[in-house]
Amino acid sequence: MNVPAPAGIATLVAYIATVPAANLAVTHFGAIPVGFGRAAPAGVYMVGLALVLRDLARESAGRGAVLAAIAVGTILSYFLADPALAAASAVAFALAETMDFAVYEPLRKRGLLIAMLASNAVGLLADSLLFLKLAFGSFAYLPGQILGKAWMTVAALAVLALLRRRKHATA
Repeated sequence: MNVPAPAGIATLVAYIATVPAANLAVTHFGAIPVGFGRAAPAGVYMVGLALVLRDLARESAGRGAVLAAIAVGTILSYFLADPALAAASAVAFALAETMDFAVYEPLRKRGLLIAMLASNAVGLLADSLLFLKLAFGSFAYLPGQILGKAWMTVAALAVLALLRRRKHATA
């Protein structure tokens, strides 16, 4: 069994930690503004971060570790969510993260940023549609969900692009 390097383990732990953080945010804060007059359930930023961290965990810890982390995240999502949100959270997490993973894998060869952008677009849409339908029976928060998760993806990609540029400049 290959054990991921410390950076891979840290990324996996951060990824899995977004699950209880998102569920706690939704439970304790309800809806929050995300910009342009839109609102979304408060876990939106943590879910957006999860999409990015899943891709980074894949790079640093490997495919098997990420699949295991998705399973752990799904279980945590179910047991740590408010009972009314537990099934919606677990189903949305499992399906959206698996779809994100399925898009990311074939695009890895085209570059990290392209793979992350495409897979996160699929993941954030799938998570938003599933979670909102199952948790609230409504798509009223859909524009806010998409916007909030997109903010996290864009922010993460900007940071990664800057880090890459800096790394190439100092190399």
